[in-house]
Amino acid sequence: MKNRKGCIEACLACLVECEKCCTMCSTIQGHENCVKTCRDCADICALCARLCARDSQYSDALCALCVKCCEDCAAECGKYDDACCKACAEACKKCAEACKM
Repeated sequence: MKNRKGCIEACLACLVECEKCCTMCSTIQGHENCVKTCRDCADICALCARLCARDSQYSDALCALCVKCCEDCAAECGKYDDACCKACAEACKKCAEACKM
């Protein structure tokens, strides 16, 4: 990976926005898939940041999964007009771009 530091930073920012979105959307009926997707994305981003930080032999493979997860989460959150969803979708897009190999 070319920019491991950028990927780590983007993953951590995405993790925070996904967690915020989970918290806010968990109280909104009809946002169940948003919550599930954000939880998965937050977990993958956290693991991706950790593996990249320690230069794991598995970091490139996990980065590819992180890109997919972030793209899916951005698409899901992009369906809603809530501020938390918009912020999450934007963070996910940035993370996906930063983690592409």
